[in-house]
Amino acid sequence: MKRFLNLVIAGVMVLSMAGCGGSDSSTDTADEASAEEAEEVGAEEEAEEGEAEAIDKIVVGLDDTFAPMGFRDENNELVGFDIDLANAVGEVIGCEIEFQPIDWDTKETELETGKIDLIWNGFSYSEERAESMTLSSPYLDNAQIIIVPADSDIQAKADLAGKTVGLQDGSTAADAVEADDMYSEIGEIFTYDTNDLAFTDLSIGRVDAVVADEILAMYYIETSGADFRVLEDDFGSEVYVVAAKLGNTALMDQVEAALTEIGENGTAAEISEEWFDENIYIH
Repeated sequence: MKRFLNLVIAGVMVLSMAGCGGSDSSTDTADEASAEEAEEVGAEEEAEEGEAEAIDKIVVGLDDTFAPMGFRDENNELVGFDIDLANAVGEVIGCEIEFQPIDWDTKETELETGKIDLIWNGFSYSEERAESMTLSSPYLDNAQIIIVPADSDIQAKADLAGKTVGLQDGSTAADAVEADDMYSEIGEIFTYDTNDLAFTDLSIGRVDAVVADEILAMYYIETSGADFRVLEDDFGSEVYVVAAKLGNTALMDQVEAALTEIGENGTAAEISEEWFDENIYIH
């Protein structure tokens, strides 16, 4: 619009000079007023572009069995570190956070079709995900660890040769195992809708090992009392991020700013201390 107004002003000046042989004081005044008006319009447009769009509600998609990030307690209420963190971000942004349990294997589709606004539930960064979604900066460190029964003869990753391994379908555990040189040596891989189902099969001997997120696995072992052992070897380290639909930078910018604020004001540290007895927040 500003460019159009400037062209109009230029045209008026040319016509005035052609008809009068120059510009009189009234023409100069009109030109100055038009220029000032154009500048005001441009300034208003720039201000509007710089303002963050108000958000009333953010729908967060999650796997509601992923303790301690997001899961259901004995009262069937959604609780967890990511639940508390997302609610804290909602308070900073000034919007409602609605949590929507989803099939983890179809999480990308849920995001793409607009059924959810964010994926936020122990969601690990990967290059493939960075190409198909808009991701936040990391806020937690994680690793893909190997869990076996306490009395297992498996002592190292190399011992998985010929063994059966369980992991969650659609998880970065699956990606990490497939990308590893050990993948072709594993006897058979079983995938599950949830990590809990994988751990159940591990406890009754249906699989020899499970590969899962360190944060989830350690919490499961501690709270369930399962007689499991964690190998020193793993399938690599990673970080947790928040995901929005590809190109939705307007929403992610507000989430990023809020994550930074709760990190600086101590809110994230308090939430981390509550769930992990230490501050492991890294944003």
